[in-house]
Amino acid sequence: MALAHILGFPHISGDHALRARHWQVQKDAGIDLLPVGDVAWYAQQPACLLSVDEQLLAQKWEQLFEQVKEAKALGHAVKPVVIGPLSYLWLASQSASELDEVQLFERLLPQYDRALNRLAALGADWVQIDEPILARELPQEWKNAYERVYNILQRAPLKKLIAISTGGLEGNLGVAVSLPVDGLHVDLVQAPEQYAAVLDRLPGYKVLSLGLIDGNSASPGDLETTLDLLRDAHERLGDRLWVATSCALLHGPVHLAVQKCQEVAQLARAVNDAQASELRVSA
Repeated sequence: MALAHILGFPHISGDHALRARHWQVQKDAGIDLLPVGDVAWYAQQPACLLSVDEQLLAQKWEQLFEQVKEAKALGHAVKPVVIGPLSYLWLASQSASELDEVQLFERLLPQYDRALNRLAALGADWVQIDEPILARELPQEWKNAYERVYNILQRAPLKKLIAISTGGLEGNLGVAVSLPVDGLHVDLVQAPEQYAAVLDRLPGYKVLSLGLIDGNSASPGDLETTLDLLRDAHERLGDRLWVATSCALLHGPVHLAVQKCQEVAQLARAVNDAQASELRVSA
């Protein structure tokens, strides 16, 4: 069955009751896996990301852990969201062409490793790791670092979805599909041409999340046209197909985000209903 999810919902304040209502409206709209902590890593300007002290970084992780516990206590299936360590480092760098492996391997990766293990202990089955720089042209040393980084992070006992929601993979397609993770999200709104190449090269065990609903547009999506593509994907992927917005819905109004959730859920439901009908006929 195709799973419906989104990459992020509009900013939720520290108000516990409001956060609970936002989670519930996503669930009511038909979202199967709720993003949690989806704004924590984007609250600061990139240049400040690595200039903060260790205590503040630890607070970010603790906020994420607390929100996961809250959502789980309310009975929600959750997908914690973090920015990937390489994108984190790139956005924070004064010179993005140089890879600071000391910062990466001595400071960031141990924190990520501990945090992913903690999320697994809290009952999270999946984590969404945003890697927006995979949609950019990267120096070769950064491409090489991806395999080393995710070989370390794969040890944490929860499934990992790498999310690229800012365009096409282009020259990084090979890097993205070969990472030792459990799933990949691609943006088919900004880069629909990558669909066939991603499908052809995706390993047979990985989930593929298709960003088919435009998270940046107030206009309703063309669900009928999109459904044709989705049927083709479902024939090839089966239960490894996830349906999503193209990007996170962090900055728009809540009512628009709810509309986008409903469109995603409608697409997933249409594919699943068609599959159920086929199974009844064959039986």
